[in-house]
Amino acid sequence: MLRVDKLLWWIVKDREVGLMLEGIGVDDRLDLVLEGLWNLAGAVGQLFLQPFYYISIIMVLLLYRRQVILERRLFHVRLNNWLTQTWRTVLGGLLAGICVSLIGAFIGMTLTVEGILCIWAVAIVLLLIRVRYLCLAYSVGLLGVIQFVLDRFPSFVGSGWGAEVIRAVRELNIPALLCLVGLLHLAEGLLVRWQGASFAGPLFFEGKRGRLVGGYQMQSLWPVPLLLLIPAHTTGGVLPWTPLFGGDAWQEGFGLVALPIIIGFSEMTSGMLPKVKARLTSNRLMVYGLAVLALALLSHWWGWLLLPAALVSFLAHEGLVWFSRFEEQEASPLFVNPAGGLKVLAILPGSPAQEMGIQAGETISKVNGVPVPTKEEMHAALRMNPAFCKLEVLNLKGELKFLQRAIYAGEHHQLGVILAPDEKAPVAVRLQPLSLLQLLKPRRSEAGARGGKRRPAGRGGDTASQPPSAG
Repeated sequence: MLRVDKLLWWIVKDREVGLMLEGIGVDDRLDLVLEGLWNLAGAVGQLFLQPFYYISIIMVLLLYRRQVILERRLFHVRLNNWLTQTWRTVLGGLLAGICVSLIGAFIGMTLTVEGILCIWAVAIVLLLIRVRYLCLAYSVGLLGVIQFVLDRFPSFVGSGWGAEVIRAVRELNIPALLCLVGLLHLAEGLLVRWQGASFAGPLFFEGKRGRLVGGYQMQSLWPVPLLLLIPAHTTGGVLPWTPLFGGDAWQEGFGLVALPIIIGFSEMTSGMLPKVKARLTSNRLMVYGLAVLALALLSHWWGWLLLPAALVSFLAHEGLVWFSRFEEQEASPLFVNPAGGLKVLAILPGSPAQEMGIQAGETISKVNGVPVPTKEEMHAALRMNPAFCKLEVLNLKGELKFLQRAIYAGEHHQLGVILAPDEKAPVAVRLQPLSLLQLLKPRRSEAGARGGKRRPAGRGGDTASQPPSAG
């Protein structure tokens, strides 16, 4: 019968590891498993004792609460449930954390508690500037540049608590942390592809030449609990493999350390459907993650690449943001009403429109046989037969489809569609960099508070004048 250790040797196809496994007895393997489970339990306990994981979940709650408040102000409806969105992102972040932690076990990490505090301190400072800076790419990249500068002045040690900070920064294993950045952005790309479009919220934007256009704001944060394998001085067993980072330190034992972090993305689109924008963003994030991962691995062998890798970590990330904005500025708006019809911007959940299969981006051309070039004419056509409606709709391919359905008393907003804005729309939203203060208390512009005439909101405001209603 084939021995278990021989079978493992054939699976890994590595002679050195296979021979190591052959030399480990059954009792030793059992002790190794028990030690690993004990370390896992300790790391999970450490995760829930730290405040950072709870802070990240609170950040997610505030973000989705802000989105729901904005939807109510703009459309008098709630398109999303912020508690449901929070649980979905917490679950997605948990799955990402498990996958990255498993892969990270073969990469290894030399990280101290002081190093974790340095990473979070920088992340919180960046958070106070802009919410989207709450990303490991920015904090690790910045710490890598700081470490590079400190290494140029080895005699500078500081004094007091500053000396402890400088020592902690110098001890950071930046190549290993950059590998973690790359892996996390690969996971983020997959999460954006999986969940990104479902978190899109419709808005009215100020387009070119002051014209109002419909679009979507796509924002999401995922709290990711990481359990990182680190070398540690223990009396227990030795790993049957040697992780990339750490060297001979792995011969003295191993441990697990908890590192809760946040990953997320923020996009605006008026020229694409949310699912198309999410797929494009996902592809770019995964290319970025692979590039950072490759540079991090190369900097492990060629130290002179450390500074370029750290700079790419946050400069390339920022470049993706600016390129996306430029792309949107150059694109033709999708959610504008064509001649003789009304463009659908969003569908209310559970509405007749959703049951009939109307999709965002389609155009309603006739209601009950009557052309509907304006919202007022659409509402008049619906009132012609309040118990039943027939629709002629142009789908995303420009093909005509016929839909019909009974309308029952008490159904919300008749059809349940949010239409692209026209020249009479009283609200315009201009996106601005989101700060922590705005997450805590979403603001309304002065015109919106007074109910004045429509004007585009400035950089300090979210909405202006009265919100539009859903169709």
